[in-house]
Amino acid sequence: MSPEQFNQAPVTEARKQIAHCVALASWVEEVVAARPFASLDELLQTGEQLASGWDGQALDKALSAHPRIGEKAQGSDKEAALSSGEQGSVKEADAALKEALRVGNAAYEQRFGRVFLIRAKGRSAGEMLAELHRRLANDPQQEQQEALDQLREITLLRLKETFR
Repeated sequence: MSPEQFNQAPVTEARKQIAHCVALASWVEEVVAARPFASLDELLQTGEQLASGWDGQALDKALSAHPRIGEKAQGSDKEAALSSGEQGSVKEADAALKEALRVGNAAYEQRFGRVFLIRAKGRSAGEMLAELHRRLANDPQQEQQEALDQLREITLLRLKETFR
């Protein structure tokens, strides 16, 4: 879909076209309500601006659609398919690395009470594990900010890929 087609789509269809970007209906609604967009850059800037206001509640809600690193996303919708593709490097990892990710995920969840979130696309399983270990040293406020930054990266990457 092009930005022009998105601009002209009925509200329901426009929502469907970007719902896979993040499990936050309010963000989807705000992006759709901001139409029309003169360009893809304007659409992306609006998406980023709207995402900049996310807080801990938004993070918790959005995480409901994100699997643990190394685990298969639930469901068969577009968001689950994207998550699976984004984590492709973990599928290629050896058993020891997969186990280290499983143990790291458990330690992270025990420390922070939520699923570890990282933009997996373009990162190897080893890089994600190193980031997981680094972020375990964060205090809860630092970690919430890092997780929100990662959520924004994932969302905006998906938004951009929607309109390629």
